[in-house]
Amino acid sequence: MSVQYVTKETLEKLQAELQHMRGVERPAASRAIAEAREKGDLKENAEYDAAKEAQGLLEAKISQLEGVIANARIVDESTIDTSRVAILTKVTITNIATNKKITYQIVSEKEADLKAGKISVSSPIGKGLLGKEVGDVAEVQVPAGMVKFRIEEITV
Repeated sequence: MSVQYVTKETLEKLQAELQHMRGVERPAASRAIAEAREKGDLKENAEYDAAKEAQGLLEAKISQLEGVIANARIVDESTIDTSRVAILTKVTITNIATNKKITYQIVSEKEADLKAGKISVSSPIGKGLLGKEVGDVAEVQVPAGMVKFRIEEITV
């Protein structure tokens, strides 16, 4: 698993989600299994099978989240260099073909949320903008073809 760069706020959300899974969802899954077990023959007990499967999925989610947290690195916004596009910078770009301006924040895959203007550092646009400076033109290969973006501004 690779290092995920996240804000302190995102790491705290992930840790809270993990605590909820361990402290609330895990005991609930164990209770569901115990209740299903009390209903008799386990060979033909669909409730028991479903409860065991749900527990397995929960344990897989917990394990995956533990891995993400273990590999998370907090990025301090005050130390971000805004001379180039980098993770956690906000970049205002102009689509040269349409002359449309848009601002994105470059974030880790875990934080990506297009509606909130946050795009993943590993997305085609995110990769194409990384390392660029104000005034540069980024040529980005997207599913619809090649798109050119001019970097207008880089902030935190």
